Amino acid sequence: MGDFDIRPAVADDIPAIVAMLADDPLGAQRESPDDLAPYLSALERLHDDPNQHLVVAVRDDCVVGTLQLTIIPGLSRTGATRSLIEAVRIHADERGGGLGTELIEWAIDTSRRHGCQLVQLTSDATRTDAHRFYERLGFQASHVGFKLPL
Repeated sequence: MGDFDIRPAVADDIPAIVAMLADDPLGAQRESPDDLAPYLSALERLHDDPNQHLVVAVRDDCVVGTLQLTIIPGLSRTGATRSLIEAVRIHADERGGGLGTELIEWAIDTSRRHGCQLVQLTSDATRTDAHRFYERLGFQASHVGFKLPL
C-alpha cells in the first residue's frame, strides 16, 4: 500500500464518503446520498469537536476509504481514555488490498498518541466478513452491544 494519504475529511469529500456508507445492503437502508445537507451539517459538528476525527484515505485525488475515530475521556478503568472506531468503509474497488488494515492501524496509532488505553468498535451482527477482519487485527468480540433508536 502506501500510495495513498490519510487526511481529515472536508466538505468536498462528503459525496464520496456517503456513497461508501450507502454501498451495502445495510447502508442502502440508512443513508440518503441524494440529500447531502444532513451530512454537511454533521461534518461541521465533527470539525467543532476536538475529540472527533473523520478521515479519508485518498489515492490519485479520489477518496477510497474513510473512518471516524472518537476519543472518549472516561471515569471507569481508573479514569481511562478510550477511543471508538466507527463507519469504516473502503471503496468496493479497493477492498482486499490492505487499505482497511492501514486505516485501522492509523486509528490505533492516533488513539495511542491521545493517551487511550483501549480501542473499541462495534460491527453489525450481519457483517461476518468485517468480524473476521477485526479479529485478524487483534480485536476481540468481548461485549454484547445494544442500541435504542431515538
